[in-house]
Amino acid sequence: MTIPTVRFPSGNAVPALGQGTWRMGEDRRRHADEVTALRRGIELGMTLIDTAEMYGDGGAELVVAEAIRGRRDEVQLVSKVLPYNASRSGTIAACERSLKRLGTDHIELYLLHWRGRYPLAETVEAFETLQRSGAIGA
Repeated sequence: MTIPTVRFPSGNAVPALGQGTWRMGEDRRRHADEVTALRRGIELGMTLIDTAEMYGDGGAELVVAEAIRGRRDEVQLVSKVLPYNASRSGTIAACERSLKRLGTDHIELYLLHWRGRYPLAETVEAFETLQRSGAIGA
């Protein structure tokens, strides 16, 4: 089965369908099973993994890190910044924390989880800074 892709203006493409991690990283007793599930998904061709700093208070990103260890080049990562972190400096700091938890130097797609009190232009400016630095692809 071939999963359709979405092409970004940069020309990079990511699968249009992937694995979500909401509710992962909340209970250490389920950690090994969550890692196994993500790895099995990758083996079956589900190479896009969607996560967020808010899922399990960063715990989901730690689950993802373990699941992709040694396989980073096989997956595309999506993560999200929370609205209360979405100031220019807050977005950059949140992304850096996510990168550290994920054990990677870049995220293919970084999103604002939902609009909040910070002006969208400020968040977008941070995204552009992160993109220029190579921390995010889009």
